[in-house]
Amino acid sequence: MVLDLRALIEVLGVLDRQRMEPEAVGQEEGRLGVDAVEVEPEELAPLEPLRHRVGVALDGRPVAGHDGAGRSLIVRPHCADAGDLAGGTQNVHMEPDLVDYGPAVVLLVVDLQNDFADPRGALYVKGGEKLVAFANHQIERAKDAGSTVVYTQDWHPPHTPHFAQDGGTWPVHCVAGTWGAEYVPGLSVVGPAVKKGTGGEDGYSGFSVRDVTTGEVASTDLSGLLSDVGARVIVVCGLALDYCVRETALDARRLGYEVVVLLDGVRPVEVHPGDAERAIDAMRAAGVTLR
Repeated sequence: MVLDLRALIEVLGVLDRQRMEPEAVGQEEGRLGVDAVEVEPEELAPLEPLRHRVGVALDGRPVAGHDGAGRSLIVRPHCADAGDLAGGTQNVHMEPDLVDYGPAVVLLVVDLQNDFADPRGALYVKGGEKLVAFANHQIERAKDAGSTVVYTQDWHPPHTPHFAQDGGTWPVHCVAGTWGAEYVPGLSVVGPAVKKGTGGEDGYSGFSVRDVTTGEVASTDLSGLLSDVGARVIVVCGLALDYCVRETALDARRLGYEVVVLLDGVRPVEVHPGDAERAIDAMRAAGVTLR
């Protein structure tokens, strides 16, 4: 597979950092004469702060990314010259099988709901709608291998201290029984759902909710579901990386599970610049595997 240069630039976040203007992309395509690009290590190094989008430290090794259509990609830095590319060298290829699923592995799909994953949603996470294809691929692989698939959903009452209108932080979102709380269209739903925040609590982690007023923490049904199926490994994808994915992964580690977060299958909301990077660092420090 050879990736269109514009898609590759998007994968690496170059346009986000304005390191290459859009018109320069076309000029580079013309120079190479192919729909691919050589990526030098020195060009990757300045993108280190964006490694939550590309998967691993950008030090000249191959880097994992996504092409915006749910497909995992590997970008191989410093490939051969343009002649080799024109001769068919593939410096970007599919890498779909990031996890070995099985009966002791649970795939946890976090909050792929309209209010987060649809551009019309009340708390839309940029790029969230593009995760459906990726999630469905993982769901299919998990089921074929005998893994259980579990989903989480925010499921709030119309009024809660969690919402800004009632003194909290967030716009009204994922109110129980509304369009915003429904799974995003096209998502394959093949397992049980753990609903969070049903009593007005904060519900970032799939494992627990916290009373906004008293600070009291209570467990959800997730731990029981995982115990029932003998889970030892939790694989996580969904929204948002820097809130519910992070807190779910950290709680899972505290409970003794091996945890894998699929970076191609998450997106950050980034209320504050750097939130995604801090989430990545916190998960890595806790022993979460990032793929």
